[in-house]
Amino acid sequence: MNPNLPPAPEPWLRGTLTEVDAVARAVLHALELAEEDIVKWCADLDDSGLNARPFGIAPIAFHLRHIARSLDRLLTYAEGRQLDAPQKDALRSELDPGATRDVLFTEFHASMRASAERIRAFSPDQYDQPRAVGRAALPTTVAGLLVHCADHTLRHTGQIVTTAKVVLAGGSS
Repeated sequence: MNPNLPPAPEPWLRGTLTEVDAVARAVLHALELAEEDIVKWCADLDDSGLNARPFGIAPIAFHLRHIARSLDRLLTYAEGRQLDAPQKDALRSELDPGATRDVLFTEFHASMRASAERIRAFSPDQYDQPRAVGRAALPTTVAGLLVHCADHTLRHTGQIVTTAKVVLAGGSS
């Protein structure tokens, strides 16, 4: 990043992804923004920083895993399927300690690419189709799940950015 250049506008202001419908485009732009912010704010963090728990809060490692794995779960529901055993096992391991930077970011980036492909596979005529979430089969729609992919990812991205700032500033453990 060249400090002499003005920052690029956020993805939704770049005029990109015009080949996809407005709903998918908004979700994809949100995922792009999340990925850019996470890469920017975690660039100077090592394994220790990614696993740090300043003031007892969840580590960045958890949020990275959670974003990747929750996108997979949400898109599984959007596709009209229920979670399988590996997805349930992955859910239970999101808080496991000691993750390495390479492993975390490999999973995260792979998930972002796979999620974008899966989101692009939906057509606007599917958005109002009913879907059920979880064991309780809570009602929603394909569009509801896609929009939640965006808002849930950005919520955890905000937590990552905040935690990274605290860790980089030498915040208490």
